[in-house]
Amino acid sequence: MGAYILRRLALIIPTLIGIMLINFTLVQFVPGGPVEQVLARIEGQGDVFSGIAGGGDEMARSQQTVASAGSANDKYLGARGLPPEFIAQLEKEFGFDKPPAQRFLMMLWNYARFDFGNSYFRSISVVDLVKEKMPVSISLGLWSTLIAYLVSIPLGIRKAVKDGSRFDTWTSGAIIVGYAIPGFLFAVLLLVLFAGGSYFQWFPLRGLTSDNWHQLSVPGKILDYFWHITLPVLASTIAAFATLTLLTKNSFLEEIKKQYVMTAKAKGLTEGRVLYGHVFRNAMLIVIAGFPAVFVSVFFGGSLIIETIFSLDGLGRLGFEAAVSRDYPVIFGTLYVFGLIGLVMGLVSDLMYVWIDPRIDFATRET
Repeated sequence: MGAYILRRLALIIPTLIGIMLINFTLVQFVPGGPVEQVLARIEGQGDVFSGIAGGGDEMARSQQTVASAGSANDKYLGARGLPPEFIAQLEKEFGFDKPPAQRFLMMLWNYARFDFGNSYFRSISVVDLVKEKMPVSISLGLWSTLIAYLVSIPLGIRKAVKDGSRFDTWTSGAIIVGYAIPGFLFAVLLLVLFAGGSYFQWFPLRGLTSDNWHQLSVPGKILDYFWHITLPVLASTIAAFATLTLLTKNSFLEEIKKQYVMTAKAKGLTEGRVLYGHVFRNAMLIVIAGFPAVFVSVFFGGSLIIETIFSLDGLGRLGFEAAVSRDYPVIFGTLYVFGLIGLVMGLVSDLMYVWIDPRIDFATRET
């Protein structure tokens, strides 16, 4: 088992390199890079120029040059009339004065030491920026995944035991309806119904905590936190219920029909002993295999819309804003961290297989 874990850990390195290489290559062909973003901001507001150029006197001289100059550099759409020296300085500050291959290798070396640099437009390191946004995404991902599993697994088992009954029929209908409702639409519905819309004002409209959170007692802080997180967690969990519940039900149904279950019942074992002593361990393997995908999708992928609707400043909004503004250190830094977490979660999933069913032996696998 130890050799298998070492092989999987060793495969993480080339996989991460491949992920970063593909995305780095694609970015080279995407228009509107950081330099063009700065040039566009300069055309929209003059004070940005002073922040980039480094002083008011330099800004005045540059603006005079812009007024008298023609097309300074046709490489960038917004560069017409700007001094070539200024554009060259911008490229140097962003590291674009080096060949792409050299920039990629430097990025890999820095990321191997978890040095993700600073954001182009926020004047803060990528690590500090991620730490600042992480609590929101952790709250959404952790509670959504936990609630989904705590509800879906017992419900799926119950549906398998009562297969074909009225309970199975109406719960399946409710689950399908919930799955058919888009997450963002359900989030808006929750806001309208329970957050000061047309009906009730039971929950806050935005934020993860109240403005006076630091002044509250410890029990008050806990209650305030759950008060704020209730609606976002419900909105981000609704889609996972259907998949997990039906997956659990089908997995249990498949196991219940096998010969060893009939043999156990023939020996006089109770239904509960058969179900949770024999069937559960085998049926839960496929459910546990989907845990990393559920966690990662809720934690990283599904949080953008929920964070936007409930005004939560988390990693979803951070990644979206970084992509729009072409903030490459934030984009690649978060991509590296998210990719690493996803690969590690895949390894954890295999270890959970062995923990639940010791008969599984990954040590015999060659790859």
